[in-house]
Amino acid sequence: MIQVENLSFSYTGSPPYVLNNVTFRIEDGTYVSVVGENGCGKSTLIRLILKFLKPTGGAIVSDAKRIGYVPQNNDFSNSSFPITVFEALNSYRRLLKLKSKDVIAQVLENVGMSGRENVLVGSLSGGQYQKILIARALMGRPDLLILDEPSTGVDRNSQQEIYGILKRNNTKDGVTIISVEHNLDAAIANSTLIYHLRDGRGHLCTPQHYIDEFLHLGGKEHA
Repeated sequence: MIQVENLSFSYTGSPPYVLNNVTFRIEDGTYVSVVGENGCGKSTLIRLILKFLKPTGGAIVSDAKRIGYVPQNNDFSNSSFPITVFEALNSYRRLLKLKSKDVIAQVLENVGMSGRENVLVGSLSGGQYQKILIARALMGRPDLLILDEPSTGVDRNSQQEIYGILKRNNTKDGVTIISVEHNLDAAIANSTLIYHLRDGRGHLCTPQHYIDEFLHLGGKEHA
């Protein structure tokens, strides 16, 4: 799905590098959580994968045909803007040039938000709002879903529901997931693999390896 080779990146184009000689491979159907301390380059890495940024060196090769993206900040964040869930999703449907409006009901059912079409987006709770953003990202039937800290600002019950949605789309529908995580418990519980960034370099490992090598020996990090 994704091959990253000798990837380096600096916002200035010269040292010091946010990412330095990063190499890893993500196979189809994998659920990867990207973890590490604040400022280590997690969000920069996914922006490079999404081609929002251009590598300073190295390359990223992806055969993903359709990519869904759930950012930290979004275009429906103004709670005073009078737009309904249906209107928000329908505008994205038109952007994707999807003919049938049935896709809106389908993605809302996928995230457990059926019947909320006419609710104002600004009246939703943090957890409900995040589910709508995930629904929007799933609308184009992506084979790769990228998320930037999906549980930020969400209560514990909604977090469990959100990770249940992601896990189901990964295991049942085969959607490859890359999620930047500050929630280490969720990363360990749900991921196939964890990509740990530190000092501009990364290490891809299983959740158990991450627990053994980084948490037990180095102390629990804060993403």
